[in-house]
Amino acid sequence: MAAHIDQQQLAQELVDQARAEGVQLVGGGGLLTGLTKAVVETALEEEMSDHLGYDKHDPVGRTGGNSRNGTRAKTVLTEIGPVEIEVPRDRDGSFDPQIVRKRQRRLDGIDEIVLSLTARGLTTGEVSAHFAEVYGAKVSKDTISRITEKVVEEMTEWRNRPLDRVYPVMFIDAIVVKVRDGQVVNRPIYVVIGVTINGERDILGRWAGDGSEGAKFWLAVLTEIKNRGVEDVCIAVCDGLTGLPESITTTWPYTQVQACIRHLIRNTFRYASRRDWDALAKDLRPVYTAPNAEMAAVRFDEFADKWVDRYPAIIRLWRNAWSEFIPFLDYHVEIRRIICSTNAIESLNARYRRAVRARGHFPTEQAALKCVYLVTRSLDPTGRGRARWAMRWKPALNAFAITFEGRIVPSTTN
Repeated sequence: MAAHIDQQQLAQELVDQARAEGVQLVGGGGLLTGLTKAVVETALEEEMSDHLGYDKHDPVGRTGGNSRNGTRAKTVLTEIGPVEIEVPRDRDGSFDPQIVRKRQRRLDGIDEIVLSLTARGLTTGEVSAHFAEVYGAKVSKDTISRITEKVVEEMTEWRNRPLDRVYPVMFIDAIVVKVRDGQVVNRPIYVVIGVTINGERDILGRWAGDGSEGAKFWLAVLTEIKNRGVEDVCIAVCDGLTGLPESITTTWPYTQVQACIRHLIRNTFRYASRRDWDALAKDLRPVYTAPNAEMAAVRFDEFADKWVDRYPAIIRLWRNAWSEFIPFLDYHVEIRRIICSTNAIESLNARYRRAVRARGHFPTEQAALKCVYLVTRSLDPTGRGRARWAMRWKPALNAFAITFEGRIVPSTTN
């Protein structure tokens, strides 16, 4: 606490002095620029003292051997703008500073700002313009590209990281991006999301497709996930993509494949006028919350009788999907709640789509994957995009443990 108070007092004294001398807090020649310069130069002098074995102006330095040899000016880009510093030199040129390394022109915080702006969908030109406008610093588009390229290796490591042994639920979703491949075309990026035994969202990986994916593609994706340590998945939630259900059961024979209820409900409203959404939602709820398939059929007949004349396409949509829908009704109500919970997925997809829309289109598939990864990275430094899946997880965990007996074992090593 005393250190905290001292910092406040020091800050107040510096601000008061700056005001008395008419010095701005920020900008060239401002208080923060001067402080940054003083702190960095002091740290560099300490590094030089450690390197030589004696402090500045110590007579020991006059006895021969390596010693200080003046300074050289260098401008580095910091989070408050460009700062000109004096870097100490030694006579034999063996000093290798770590605070500001040789040939380093940016402090580490700048790279994080670039990655953060890129994760929000800004192009290299827009990021360059941002630095010029906000910091008064010139950062070329090539430099920004080099900064963002540094995450490719990190992205590869993330994609190959070990995963949990078992996931109670796994979702397979997709976002659509525009990629220039001769001409601008729509390409899906598939996102696989697991719900951990601790009730957290875990983004397992992302894979780019071309829209014509089949069993071979999906088997390769799921085998990759299995090889990273996933021995079991209780429920896999997905849409009826060609070859996907068969690939899931080939990879994990005991996994139950469930049609995505939230997509079925969402597609319902696409056929309806907005003014009827509330009434439709109210009348549809008894169908997917019914205790069993028989009661759901009764409630759906009531729903169809009311809405068939106005929205026949909605009735056809549900009848066509009925065989894929009813397995959902066999689950415990707590498991249903987890399957239908959309907040953790929707918040993630909203961030992805915001960045994708801001970019318009991408020059390559790799650029699109990099942008999506940077969004994930901005949500969680580990890159997993971890977030709590549901507020009431323990009742669901108990339901999973009973329904899938022997397969769900809570552990800190899962």
